[in-house]
Amino acid sequence: MDPPSLRPLQPGQILARGVCRHLLGYDFVPVEEFSPERGKRVDVMAVGPKGEIWVIECKSSRADFQSDAKWQGYLDWCDRYFWAVDAEFPTDLLPPETGLIIADGYGAEILRMGEESRLAPARRAALIRKFARDAARRLQWLRDPQS
Repeated sequence: MDPPSLRPLQPGQILARGVCRHLLGYDFVPVEEFSPERGKRVDVMAVGPKGEIWVIECKSSRADFQSDAKWQGYLDWCDRYFWAVDAEFPTDLLPPETGLIIADGYGAEILRMGEESRLAPARRAALIRKFARDAARRLQWLRDPQS
C-alpha cells in the first residue's frame, strides 16, 4: 500500500489539508478521516488545548453537500461543528447554526464559529483516548508500515 503522501489528493482532502494547517494556529491538533465510532468517519477532528473537540466536514461542491445525509450524526461527537468549503461554494446552503471555514490546499479562515454544545465528560474522555490511540497508530505506521 502506498503511503498517503504518494497518493493524489481528492478535492475534499485538499480542503482538509488547508483546514488542518489553519487549526494548528489555534493550537488544535487535527486528525483527518477519523472514526469516532463504527460506521462514522469525519473528515477532520481536532482537539484543542483545553480538550475541546471540533469536527469539520469538507465539502468540495454543492452536490457533495446535498448528498451528505449523515452530518447531523456527527453533532454528538463534538463541541463545535464546522463546514469547510472553497471560496466558490454557495455558503447560503449551509445551516446557519454550524461553523463555516473557507479553505484551500494551503490554509483556511474561520468565518463563523459553530454553536457550542459541550460533550458529556465520559464521552469526551473516551473520545480523546480513541483520538490519541488512532493518532499514535498512524504515526507508528508511518515509521514502520510493516508493523
